[in-house]
Amino acid sequence: MRIVITIGGSILLKEYDNKKFEAYADVIRELYNEHEIFIVVGGGRPARDYISVVRDMGETESICDEIGIQVTRINARLLQLALKDIAFPAIPVNFQQALEYSATNKIVVMGGTEPAHSTDAVGSILAEFVGADLVINATSVDGLYDKDPNKYDDAVMFDEVTADNLMEIVSGNETKAGTYEFIDKTAIEIIKRSGIKTVILNGNNPENVKKAINEPIGTLITTD
Repeated sequence: MRIVITIGGSILLKEYDNKKFEAYADVIRELYNEHEIFIVVGGGRPARDYISVVRDMGETESICDEIGIQVTRINARLLQLALKDIAFPAIPVNFQQALEYSATNKIVVMGGTEPAHSTDAVGSILAEFVGADLVINATSVDGLYDKDPNKYDDAVMFDEVTADNLMEIVSGNETKAGTYEFIDKTAIEIIKRSGIKTVILNGNNPENVKKAINEPIGTLITTD
């Protein structure tokens, strides 16, 4: 199976140490024995901090995005180092490079690609570009909720949701650099047109990524 895994930078760098990188590397090594793996890493808090500095300088949102992209590539490099020799030793900057690097049978790890594309969007476009069978979106919560579960105790999680309904849920989200939550509109559009199975789950436990391949977990996005 060809799988694209997107991992939020806030998950990998929650404690600013190597432990989560190593934990993910252990799980991904297990998956690598049976599957072809592509990984997209987000920027997390470091990206948001840098973006805030640049925005205070009065720069455009595109410049803010550019800075955020650079941070995602640093995070991707850290995970690549944790994976050691099973990862391709360069970070692709576009989808064609990612596909070319995968021809070596190594795991491809990348960050962002261009302004206005979140990690979620990059993962979905990459999945479509390489013909993936599954996208696993590792976030900081258990799945997709009707509202932010960190703010509302009565938030309800969806076990399954259509791409159309998901678009309605996120339609009010901001699109500024560093403000994407859960999954963005571009990612949903790509999921809808490609029909690629997509699961949103809690990535704080890397083992959940392994579970998503064979059992129900988190929120399944359908295109029906």
